[in-house]
Amino acid sequence: MTSKISIAGVGRTFDVKGGPFTALEGVDIEVADEEFLCIVGPSGCGKSTLLRMLGGLDRPTSGRLEMRHAQPARPLTAMIFQEESVFPWLTVERNAAYGLRVTDTWRGEESEARVDYFLGKTGLARFRKFYPHQLSGGMKQRLSVARAFVTNPEVLLMDEPFAALDEQNKHLLQQELGRIWEENRSTVVFITHSLDEAVLLGDRVMVMTSAPGRIKETIRVPFERPRDLMELRRTPEFNALTRELWTLLADEVARARAQEAGRVSGAAGKVQFDAEAG
Repeated sequence: MTSKISIAGVGRTFDVKGGPFTALEGVDIEVADEEFLCIVGPSGCGKSTLLRMLGGLDRPTSGRLEMRHAQPARPLTAMIFQEESVFPWLTVERNAAYGLRVTDTWRGEESEARVDYFLGKTGLARFRKFYPHQLSGGMKQRLSVARAFVTNPEVLLMDEPFAALDEQNKHLLQQELGRIWEENRSTVVFITHSLDEAVLLGDRVMVMTSAPGRIKETIRVPFERPRDLMELRRTPEFNALTRELWTLLADEVARARAQEAGRVSGAAGKVQFDAEAG
């Protein structure tokens, strides 16, 4: 299958107080057209940095990152963040249509029909005249999903979009996202801390090391679609796969915590030294 995203030897170093910090180093990834790739890794391993580079919000300091824009009439990327990113001054329907209007791709009745379709798919049709302050947190995230799919991007970038939700809303949105993706088949790069979520949604799950983030291993998900998390959890194959992922991840989480403890300890020592020197 044709590669949609090609990442070769990508690194990202930040200049911070105390010296340079390398968030990513030697990252090599090929993402196929229409693939749903999930990425897991410990906090601080550079997952969000990688996603921001794919979305054009940051640039690598080394290596090469390429995305194939096969249909210039479609936007290349759309992003969904963990934080609420809807516009409080726009109604639900105007929020959903925002991407089409701001890129001057609004096509009248055709675009209205597309907005209607995705508001229906995300259960927001009867709330179309509401403003965000009148919605729950889960409904706002559904609106973010609808807005991204309305623009029909070739690549959808999602940074822990359901992390802040309660389990019931998270489960509903995971299922809705899976169904919508199966119908539309954008290429998806999805960051998550949840191994269950990664296995439910992904074609492959990529495990990253602690900082500097590298690709430790990539596991293909063998389950047929459509998938239901409650049903999958009952199978020994699902439990075996999540255990395998956790085995790969556990050492990296411990290493990341040790790194963080070292930075905190080092910072505390510097404060004490400076205070003594003063």
